[in-house]
Amino acid sequence: MPVITISRGTFSGGTLLAEGLCRRLGYRNIDRDAIVERAATSGISQEQLREALEAPPGLVNRSRHKRYVYLALIQAALAEDVQAGNAVYHGLAGHLLLRGVPGILRLRVIAPLEYRIRMASETLRLERADAIKHIEEMDQHRRKWTRYLYHADWEDPTLYDFVINLEQVSVEAACEIAAAMVEKNTVNFSPESEAALASLAVAARVRANLALDPATANLEVHVEARGGVVTIEGNAAGQRDAVLRVARAVPGVTEAVLREPGQMDEAWPWSSRSR
Repeated sequence: MPVITISRGTFSGGTLLAEGLCRRLGYRNIDRDAIVERAATSGISQEQLREALEAPPGLVNRSRHKRYVYLALIQAALAEDVQAGNAVYHGLAGHLLLRGVPGILRLRVIAPLEYRIRMASETLRLERADAIKHIEEMDQHRRKWTRYLYHADWEDPTLYDFVINLEQVSVEAACEIAAAMVEKNTVNFSPESEAALASLAVAARVRANLALDPATANLEVHVEARGGVVTIEGNAAGQRDAVLRVARAVPGVTEAVLREPGQMDEAWPWSSRSR
C-alpha cells in the first residue's frame, strides 16, 4: 500500500502526473484542497488554513502561534488520510510533512519555463508576461515557505527519490516510469512503513488536539509516538494534567509521557514537530 508524494513548481505537470498515476495504479488522488477540507473539520475554517499556507512568511510571523496550530492540523489530516496507503499526495511539502516515514516514494517534477508558461497561459488565460510573473511569484513563495517551515531548500534533489524533467519526457512516459518503480517495489513499503505512518498520525493528532484544547492551546510542543506510546516534549510542567488528559483521549494512545525540553529519545523518528 505505497504512498507517493509529488513536489512540483507551479504548472510543472505535477497535477497531471498525479492524475495519471492514480488512473494507472488505482490509487487515491489527494491534493492540498482535500487536506485543507479535512483539517477544517477540527473547527478552523478552510479560509484560515489556506491563508496559513498561502500568506507570505513575513505576514504569518505576526501570528506565529496561529501558524503553529494550523500546520499541526494540516499534518494530522495528511498523516491520517494517507495512513491507509495506495495514495498520491501532490500538495505543499508532503515529503516534509511525512518526513521520517520509510517506504514513501518522493517524486519531484520539473519542467522547462516555456512548458510552464504555456500551461499557465492556457489554464489561467494570461498573457505571456503575466504568466511568467505568476510562475516566478509562486515559485518564490514555495521556496520561502519550505525554508521558513522546514529549514530546507525546496529544490534540493536529496529530498527526493526521483526527479523527473519533462523537457524531453512526456507526462505519460513519466507516469509509466513512476508506476514501474512502485510495481517493482523500488521503494519498499513494509509493515514498518505502515507502523510509522500510524505512529505519525497519532503524534500529529495529539499535537493538533493540544493546540485546539482551551487548557493547552497556548503550548507549542514536540510529540513523538511509537505504537500507542506518546512522548510529549515542551515547557508544560504547569499544565501537566491537562496535557496528559488531552493526549490520552486521542484514539490509539495507550500511554502518554511528558518530558522537559532536551529529554526526548532521539531514536524515535515518527514525530510531529513544532518548527
